[in-house]
Amino acid sequence: MIRQPRPRLFARLFSLALSGLAALAVAAPAAAQAPAADKPLKVGVSAGPYGDILREAARLSAQQGIKAEIIEFTDWNQPNAALQAGDIDLNNFQNRPYLANQVKTRGYQIVALDESILVPAGIYSKKYTSAADIPAGAKIAIPNDPTNGGRALLLFQKAGLIKLKPGTGLYANVLDVAENPKKLQIVEIDAAQLPRSLDDVAAAFVSSNYAYLAGLDLNKALVAETTVEEAKPYFTLVFAARDDRKDDPRVRKFIEIYRSQPVKDFTLGKFNGSILPAW
Repeated sequence: MIRQPRPRLFARLFSLALSGLAALAVAAPAAAQAPAADKPLKVGVSAGPYGDILREAARLSAQQGIKAEIIEFTDWNQPNAALQAGDIDLNNFQNRPYLANQVKTRGYQIVALDESILVPAGIYSKKYTSAADIPAGAKIAIPNDPTNGGRALLLFQKAGLIKLKPGTGLYANVLDVAENPKKLQIVEIDAAQLPRSLDDVAAAFVSSNYAYLAGLDLNKALVAETTVEEAKPYFTLVFAARDDRKDDPRVRKFIEIYRSQPVKDFTLGKFNGSILPAW
């Protein structure tokens, strides 16, 4: 004789099934949601003058009904991590090669949007007035992130201090140095710390945002990225957003306001050529 399941057993099994579905729903990652109209658009940036430009854009966007909160980070890894996590809506601190490297190595679902500013870099020294004066065996400092490290090596090559293997370009690293006649010691340091390193090294590569904060004048650099044509692929910054937020109307409107004539005039007036609009 076949026994029929008891009604209480059915109820218990049904309850367990619902609990399991609920647990799955909690564990599943939620798609990014656009912020409510009364909440500010959160825009991430590395500390320095980039934030000054974004705050000017935020002031103008508020006049058009779009509140924006500018959030500064102390290194170059945090803004993309926060963007991927949904803690911010947009960021503006990196060039395309840097973003491509982060997407490749960390699996971020982040895409580049419009260009913002051109940020040239220079090789600075507190001890020497010419790259040729740097003595044999001296220490030189470059950023410890892949794309800006390669960019720095290219600039030291331009200074005549090293030669890189043919074809390495922007993605060169210290192992790609083919010739180092002065046997210079190349040390890799977090980009934000490079201005401070000038007390301890013969010369260091410093990008304009950190140079500006440290009071370094690009016109007094030993060697600089002097023309847009020379270095635009490397030092043009872009806005970036998560792929599922790239078409958000508020994101697009904020970028449009940023890329306006008033913000261009502000940038040119404040930074005297060390930072240039890319539009």
